Amino acid sequence: MGKRILIVDDGEEVRQVLRAILEARTDYEICGEAANGVEAVGKALELKPDLLLLDVAIPMLNGVEVASVLAGAMPDLPIVIYTMYSEMLGLSLATAVGAKAVISKADGIGKLLECMGSLLEPGAQSASPEGTAANTPSSTPLKPPNATK
Repeated sequence: MGKRILIVDDGEEVRQVLRAILEARTDYEICGEAANGVEAVGKALELKPDLLLLDVAIPMLNGVEVASVLAGAMPDLPIVIYTMYSEMLGLSLATAVGAKAVISKADGIGKLLECMGSLLEPGAQSASPEGTAANTPSSTPLKPPNATK
């Protein structure tokens, strides 16, 4: 059995594509999907995924609110924000709400898979935020707000 992933995105087509790509791999299993923030929190608490793949622009509770709630309730859950709004979100805000990485949808699935792999490696969850995703222009590892580059 692979690592359990919960996909949260209000776009049904996006969820379907992510499910198809991730299920084609033997190391991942999709344990559930959610289309809004309230559903995301409920499913995360019920299903206890190994990783939460979370869009920001979702209804009811936005992705930042979901990450904040789940970081308190499930502090060991790695949260990857996968969004078209990575530039607008801001790293300090994403870090403050408990996300481990912000990946732009515009950068493609390769960077997302790379980031997920690094977060799901044994011992990765205890790694510092800046060590959880590749430091490339297309994936943005999170650093504490007062960290230097």
